Amino acid sequence: MSKTLFFAIFASAMALIATPSAQSEETKSAMASETKALLKPEKSGLLPIDGVNYYYAVYGKGEPLLLLHGGLGSGDMFAPILPKFAEHRTVIAVDLQGHGRTALGERPFGLEAMGDDMAATVKALGYDKVDVMGYSLGGGVAFRMAVQHPEAVRRLVMVSTGYAANGFYDEMRPQQAQVSAAAAEFMKDTPMYKSYVAVAPKPEDFPKLLDALGAFMRKDYDFSADVPKLKMPVMLVYGDSDMYKPEHEIKFYQMLGGGLKDAGWMREHLSQNRLAIIPNRTHYDVFFAPELVASTLPFLDGVTKVKTWDEIVSE
Repeated sequence: MSKTLFFAIFASAMALIATPSAQSEETKSAMASETKALLKPEKSGLLPIDGVNYYYAVYGKGEPLLLLHGGLGSGDMFAPILPKFAEHRTVIAVDLQGHGRTALGERPFGLEAMGDDMAATVKALGYDKVDVMGYSLGGGVAFRMAVQHPEAVRRLVMVSTGYAANGFYDEMRPQQAQVSAAAAEFMKDTPMYKSYVAVAPKPEDFPKLLDALGAFMRKDYDFSADVPKLKMPVMLVYGDSDMYKPEHEIKFYQMLGGGLKDAGWMREHLSQNRLAIIPNRTHYDVFFAPELVASTLPFLDGVTKVKTWDEIVSE
């Protein structure tokens, strides 16, 4: 497998960047920030949950927000925007199974199990109910947590997350299927590998993690039957050049009850759910976009009131 082919494959899966030569200056800056001093957590540690020792870090003060990262990342990947969230929220950043400071272990890798784990994690940390925001892989985990443990989730934000495998552009599925331990050698010079070995409790498990991610991505899935079970307010966020087909994003929103009719002059038909499409963003840089904070915080705070035309004219 050539290095060029590898990067094309992994970028289509869950990588944080495309090829090194294709990085924008903003992406380079954001990735570099992970290697600098991160916002110091109020507390951190490991929690044993169903055979996995999950690393968690807690930042800031306020209502609790569980923040879940994407594939081959860790809580550190939110470094560019985490301080803004921590100004308003108690942010609980968890490294998912096999990622960051959480060892892969021997347990099978899957969204459903990690969804259960996240509910157990927030309970172990003393929270009955939290808001949850997940990106990519973390969005899938957040989805399963909300379906399987709705009592634990107040509001849910899924960033660059689909409900079924057919939501990806068609050419990406065969590429995703090729991810395996065989690619490990080609990744030695990438930020994904370097950030992994810098903090992983067992750096030698990197090839095993690639195998686990590859097996996970080769599975077909369709959670459409579970979408109506999301009774809490839900927000979907995508880049306008995301890895998901726009029609999949819209269908997801419609399945949640949004985008089905005009909201009405007095907003009487306004859905409790939200859809945000951030311009000039892709799957590989939407997770550190400043607009992500600006668009999701009002939703997480339950802000729905806006000034009417009458009120603006009367000012």
